[in-house]
Amino acid sequence: MSALPEIISPSPNGAFTADVFASHLAGLGRLPSWWLDLKRAAWNRFVALPWPQRTDELWRFSTVAGLKLPVRWTAPEAVSLTSAGPADVAAAELVFANNQLCHRTALTEEMRQRGIIFCPLEEAILQHPDLFRQHFMAQPVNLGSEKFAALNGALTTSGAFLYVPRSVEMAPPFVVSHSAAGDGASVFPHTLVILEDNAKATLVENFSGSPATEGFASGVNDLYAGPGAHLTYVGTQDWSRETLALQSNSTVVQRDARVLSLNVHVGGRQSRHESHSRLQGSGAFSEMLALTVAQGAQEFDQRTLQSHQAPNTGSNLLYKNALLDQARTIFSGLIIVDPEAQKTDAYQSNRNLLLSDDAEANALPGLEIQANDVRCTHGATSGHVDDEQMFYLESRGIPPAAARELLVFGFFEEVLDKLPDETLRAPLRELIKAKFKR
Repeated sequence: MSALPEIISPSPNGAFTADVFASHLAGLGRLPSWWLDLKRAAWNRFVALPWPQRTDELWRFSTVAGLKLPVRWTAPEAVSLTSAGPADVAAAELVFANNQLCHRTALTEEMRQRGIIFCPLEEAILQHPDLFRQHFMAQPVNLGSEKFAALNGALTTSGAFLYVPRSVEMAPPFVVSHSAAGDGASVFPHTLVILEDNAKATLVENFSGSPATEGFASGVNDLYAGPGAHLTYVGTQDWSRETLALQSNSTVVQRDARVLSLNVHVGGRQSRHESHSRLQGSGAFSEMLALTVAQGAQEFDQRTLQSHQAPNTGSNLLYKNALLDQARTIFSGLIIVDPEAQKTDAYQSNRNLLLSDDAEANALPGLEIQANDVRCTHGATSGHVDDEQMFYLESRGIPPAAARELLVFGFFEEVLDKLPDETLRAPLRELIKAKFKR
């Protein structure tokens, strides 16, 4: 992103003014005109779309007053990093800091020979335009954050592109890391993953920020699994505790394909995560998982949609939240079964563990069934730590804080066990442990 002077704006859209966008475009002159046109269209949508209101059903229970875009914005300085992911087990890695690529490990010659592509977005735009244009934000954002997703489309420069050709299988994960450093840093991560027929791959994506710094993050993911493909996606969100973070994830699952996505949320002042899984072919299956540790006055807002658009499809959603102090969570999930989607098997569950009398968990599970031969269930539970379990642990000399941590890990283990590899589970446990030490 081109260097810009500091801009202060009282407008509802914060410091993201027409001048900022014009300067952003001016720094992208080497990129094709169709990409610049896409950005202009996204910017126009951002400006035209209304600000979320407290009365909007898609923002029910959310603290809309906290959705304040930065009024002061300066193009962030580059940050020098080497590696932020498990490089020893990764197939390849991309590391972005303050919207800029600062580290990458190259694909091996064997991977290149097999047709795998793993590169920054801008490289994909130049070298693989047809693939990119076919899948980039091809599915509409429709869970409430349309305005912020449009802002991502207008200003994104830091993102990853992964393409795995037909029948190619990769066991080691591809790793993408995004970080934000410095007060007022605004980042727009975007990830596009395309798996062709019967391909298999894992992508791990990490988001982090410097402690105690204010920031803004607007991210978007496009995940596509072609017929028979198997995709595992693991995302960890550890933005700074003063960050407003919004993330929109879109997953398309074709015939006989399987997608497992697990997102772990621990950071941010106010964090909203939207995930829409579209099952578009017979035999498609989507597993949607999430773990959240909420402390202090944090708010985590989770919105999901399981769209069954073809017969004989399945989906399973399990979101677990552990809440301490005065933290708040919102879960709003909907299963939609189209009229032609007979033999659908869908499940949705949100479970909340309240570790404080002042914590608040809101749950809105829902079904919209338009077919008559389906099996769909949903539910939500909220409860406190079992007093007998706490007594058992404390009577054996375990301090109360450590006892609560052990109970949270027991609560979360059901989700972590769904990951196929311990090398994926171990970093998530460490991230959750680190949250309890803050």
